[in-house]
Amino acid sequence: MAKIETAHEYIEHHLTFLTQGEGFWGINIDSMFMVWLLGLIFILSFRYAISKSTKGVPSRFQCLIELIFEFVENLCSEIFQSKDRLIGPLSLTIFVWVLLMNAIDLLPVDLIPQFTQAIGIGHFRALPSADVNITMSMALCVFVLVIGYTLKSKGITGFIKELTTQPFTSPFLYPVNFVLEMVTLISKPISLGLRLFGNMYAGEMIFILIALLPWWIQWALSVPWALFHVLIVILQAFIFMVLTIVYLAMAVEENH
Repeated sequence: MAKIETAHEYIEHHLTFLTQGEGFWGINIDSMFMVWLLGLIFILSFRYAISKSTKGVPSRFQCLIELIFEFVENLCSEIFQSKDRLIGPLSLTIFVWVLLMNAIDLLPVDLIPQFTQAIGIGHFRALPSADVNITMSMALCVFVLVIGYTLKSKGITGFIKELTTQPFTSPFLYPVNFVLEMVTLISKPISLGLRLFGNMYAGEMIFILIALLPWWIQWALSVPWALFHVLIVILQAFIFMVLTIVYLAMAVEENH
């Protein structure tokens, strides 16, 4: 691969995906690889914690896993009032999976690209949550669940009634209600996916810009930003999880 000489080439190199195919059917191999890898790490780490769990003094790792589990469980019970076997595991998976994706942004900017370049891969963008295809795919999955829970709880008649009879009660304004409710409904997955993408993309870009500065000033800027970015990494995973629970809770509410 040609040597990167200019700031523009450096930024372009770090923001270019390893893509197979073109246009709509193109697949970002690097994002898919990282998503599956981090998902596997999530499953294996929790499985390991369960297999090594003890009734005596727990290990630090077991304490961490139990803390995350109890935090998510309490949050689900507060927001989602109905009994459902899917909400808890779904929320835990979303929180930990998105958290692991976001945490890749805390690694040195050149660490993974230099490694992949050394093994002959020209481009490899390691932060999957900075790929809008990943975040919107997750948001669309949540959207499908919301529709499914709504139909399961209220039926097709109740769903149509919900879309047409509010906020205005006059039958003449039902078409207006339908348009307003559809805009609200469709905006949920769009805002859910774009919020995560926008925050992580901005954080990644700032790290890249800092890496372009002279070495003697990089630490003065990157360390404070990394410490602040830890909050963003956790907060964005938390927001994605909470909004998922809220949307599903709204889907089963009778008077929504």
